[in-house]
Amino acid sequence: MSAVRIGVITFPGTLDDVDAARAVRRAGAEPVALWHSDRDLQGVDAVVVPGGFSYGDYLRAGAIASLAPIMSEVVSGAAGGLPVLGICNGFQILCEAGLLPGALARNAGLHFVCRDQRLRVENAGTAWTSAFTEGEEIVVPVKNAEGRYVADGETLTRLEDEGRVAFRYVGGNPNGAMADIAGITSENGRVVGLMPHPEHAIDTLTGPSEQGLGLFTSLLRTLTGAAV
Repeated sequence: MSAVRIGVITFPGTLDDVDAARAVRRAGAEPVALWHSDRDLQGVDAVVVPGGFSYGDYLRAGAIASLAPIMSEVVSGAAGGLPVLGICNGFQILCEAGLLPGALARNAGLHFVCRDQRLRVENAGTAWTSAFTEGEEIVVPVKNAEGRYVADGETLTRLEDEGRVAFRYVGGNPNGAMADIAGITSENGRVVGLMPHPEHAIDTLTGPSEQGLGLFTSLLRTLTGAAV
C-alpha cells in the first residue's frame, strides 16, 4: 500500500510547517508541501493547516489566510470528506473559513501565553483523535495571543450536545476560552481545530511528551483502517 500523503500548507508568516511535516513523517506518513497561492492539493489524503502568524495576523488572526487560493481547495475538499487539522493559527483559519464554528479572540489579560498544557480528550471518535480514549489527559505546549475560543450561546450548546468539543483545557485555562474549550470538531468528525500544538509534543527530546503524535497516528488509523 502506498504511503498516506498529508499536505502541510505554508502561508507568509507560517512558523510551524516544518514541525508539522516532521510530525507527519514521524507518524509514518508522507508530508506534502502546499503553497498558499496554489489551487492544487496534489491529491493528498488529508491536510494540516499549521500554526504561525499568517500574513502577520493583519486585520484579524487567520482572516486573510482564509481567503488564500489554497483554502478554497481545502474547503471544497472538506465538503467531500477530506480530513483537515488546524493547529493554533490553523484553527483560527478554519474558523474564519467557515469550516468550524466560533472564533478565536485575544487572550484574557491580553498577554501572549507559552507553556506546557494539560488537555482532556473529550471526543475520541474523530479522524484525528481515534488513537486516544475519551477522558484521556495529554500534555502538549500552548503558545498564543489570540487563543480564547468564543461562540454564541446557541453554538456552545450545540457543540456540547453533539459531542463536538474535541479537547478541553484542564489544570488551568491559559487564555480564558469559553467552557475551557481547547479544540473542536466538525459534525462529521473529519475537521478538527485546536489551539495547543501537538506537533511540538512528538518526542521527549524536544517536547514535554510524545502524546501529540497521537493526532497524526489517529489519522493514519482512520485512513487505513488499521492500528498504527
